Amino acid sequence: MGKPPNLYAFPSADELAPSLRTFVLDAQNAAIERHNVFRVGVSGGSLPQVLAKALLVESNGDGKVQFDKWHIFFADERAVPLDHQDSNYRLVKKEILDKIPKGMGTPTVHPIDVKYLDDVQEMADQYEKTLVGAFAARDSVKLPLFDLLLLGCGPDGHTCSLFPGSPLLREVDAWVLPISDSPKPPPKRITLSLPVAYHGIRIGFVATGAGKKDIMKQIFDTEEGAELPCGLVNTKGEDRVSWFVDYPAIEGVAFPARRGSL
Repeated sequence: MGKPPNLYAFPSADELAPSLRTFVLDAQNAAIERHNVFRVGVSGGSLPQVLAKALLVESNGDGKVQFDKWHIFFADERAVPLDHQDSNYRLVKKEILDKIPKGMGTPTVHPIDVKYLDDVQEMADQYEKTLVGAFAARDSVKLPLFDLLLLGCGPDGHTCSLFPGSPLLREVDAWVLPISDSPKPPPKRITLSLPVAYHGIRIGFVATGAGKKDIMKQIFDTEEGAELPCGLVNTKGEDRVSWFVDYPAIEGVAFPARRGSL
């Protein structure tokens, strides 16, 4: 058995934000020291809103966000125009990019190429080429190592657009995968593969609200839950994985949580 993931719990999403900021800035500073750039993969859902609370308020803990060093990639994306309400890019732009105060710098953002909306396989291939360009030649690195992946957890235990029972969970070589029949709309998407997700140097999950307590109990307290996509990231990522949750999300969870600040 490897080391278990870290589970940090806070009374509310607002009280979670300063510790999430500390976690992100630790990852940022280590990455900039290592290679002068911070490569981050982000998901959609409620994550961008919580992330905005953590990063855009300077009083939320010590340290400086150096957005000019950030390269933001998408852990998954829907095959829709960038201004579509289902677009993760649009969500990140609305919650974070459009609100960055002057002086915090401007991140480099890597959205999907909308030329390929009708061909998700080609869209996945093109996004993989984007990663190859950022992380080195395909034949020199087996997998891209994100400095930080910030992920969400669906009520069914999915993360990125990797859903329970999907054959995509068995993929070991591709970096980016196409989906044409997502069980959750919209059906056409691309997603990072499971090995890319669990090889992140640091991996952070954000899960808030009482609606998450049943799946959190399953992921952390049952053998079946360990086979769900979030559970697989936990198992493979071990203590490189940190969860930031509020108390309602872990009501009844037996797995030990650290309550309070990071």
